[in-house]
Amino acid sequence: MSVAEKVCVFVFLLQGVCCRDFSISLPEKIEALSGSCVIIKCTFEIEDKYDKDLTESAAIGLWFKDGSKNPDHLVFNSMYSQNSIIKGNITGSLHEKDCTTIFYDVRSNYGGKYYFKIEGKGGLKWTYDKKHALIEVIESPPKPTVKLNEDQDQEVLEGSSVSLRCSAETLCSSPPPTLTWSFTPRIPLSESSRQQELLISDLNFTATHRHHRVTFTCTITYQLQDKNKTAQDNITLHVQYPPKNTSVSVLPSASVLEGSSVTLTCSSDANPAVMNYTWSRKSERELKQLQTGDNLTFDRTDPTQRGWYHCKAQNKHGYNESSVMLDIQYPPKNTSVSVLPSGSVLEGSSVTLTCRSDANPAVMNYTWSRKSERELKQLQTGDTLTFNRTDPTQRGWYICKAQNKHGYNESSVMLDIQYPPKNTSVSVLPSGSVLEGSSVTLTCRSDANPAELNYTWSRKSERELKQLQTGPTLTFNRTDPTQRGWYICKAQNKHGYNESSVMLDIQCE
Repeated sequence: MSVAEKVCVFVFLLQGVCCRDFSISLPEKIEALSGSCVIIKCTFEIEDKYDKDLTESAAIGLWFKDGSKNPDHLVFNSMYSQNSIIKGNITGSLHEKDCTTIFYDVRSNYGGKYYFKIEGKGGLKWTYDKKHALIEVIESPPKPTVKLNEDQDQEVLEGSSVSLRCSAETLCSSPPPTLTWSFTPRIPLSESSRQQELLISDLNFTATHRHHRVTFTCTITYQLQDKNKTAQDNITLHVQYPPKNTSVSVLPSASVLEGSSVTLTCSSDANPAVMNYTWSRKSERELKQLQTGDNLTFDRTDPTQRGWYHCKAQNKHGYNESSVMLDIQYPPKNTSVSVLPSGSVLEGSSVTLTCRSDANPAVMNYTWSRKSERELKQLQTGDTLTFNRTDPTQRGWYICKAQNKHGYNESSVMLDIQYPPKNTSVSVLPSGSVLEGSSVTLTCRSDANPAELNYTWSRKSERELKQLQTGPTLTFNRTDPTQRGWYICKAQNKHGYNESSVMLDIQCE
């Protein structure tokens, strides 16, 4: 064993290294984006004896593509980089055995196997043909990755904190690629950060129901000379929340005609979907529960069903309510007429007739008529009819017609105008002069209301009246001259009296 060999063995035993030989460290495979740049990370070793030839001024790096034996495969020379087939630059320090290289403006034909050769002064010329870097040119950049925090899944509860992270392995590019988010609604995002060859952008927010089923898309953009190239990844968030925006719709409408069918339908936005819809009706100061289900149907409506109906939508996270006023419309019914003052009305006094009717919508028009013989005579409109000073001609049947858009209903009342006796008269049968010994009857008549009258007969004798009898008639079966004279009839009811007189003439034979 020579002295040099003994020294080498000695160094190996002490330091765990052998005498240096030609070797190179290259990535096995590199992805390069077409139109961008590519970096080949490279370090090499040479035999010890050539260390003196690897100077900063003399070191030259060469790259061969798809072979190293044929000069035609030479694509880059660091001494003539501007004139090389592939434009680039060795960014490492060759004299420090760093052959890291960047190639610019990558084209599709750049793909292939790349071999490195180092040259120096003296006899240093070595091609590392046992190892190569494989460049694969891609037309689209690698997709970023969007994930939720490790302790979360894609189903989150409203009000909880959400952290979305977009990460992307970056390729060589100038300017460097950027990450952007697209989503609705807008959320402030944290600044992007770069960790070596990894680009990261975080999105932190509090989940609301508006984020349910929202797709958050992260885009990586490479700004190239000819055009921008992008790649995307996305995630769709699912947010659980209690019912919101509960509403009640009514078909055909919230105002329906009595006797028709109507359906109330409740709907609500919730995740998970509403488990139960509960219907109630407001009755005085409390809610009366009716039934469950998203529909409430009345096959034949009536006015008693008019009112406020409430729907309660509920899932495991809570509930939400909505209400609607159901208006059952109908034509006038139960129309009635009241008289003030009530009862019979005395001639000359004031009286008001008032008409009332149950209707929905409320009565639009009240019309007053009076029954005259066989026809109705229209008087006026309005809910009241007033006579400031009554007279007997106003006595009769008054009719009120109540009307809305759905129909009409009528009611009538008898207006009774009462008055004391008037136009009292006495008739004599037989008429004319009465022959002594014959029969004669005096009959009294009077107009009055009420018509139940008390008739009182009197005879004028000298200076006083002598009452004879009561009743509408006064009969003398056999007259004589002593009965000759003035006879007075007094007709009386509860409101007063009226009189009439007649001269009875008894003639002798």
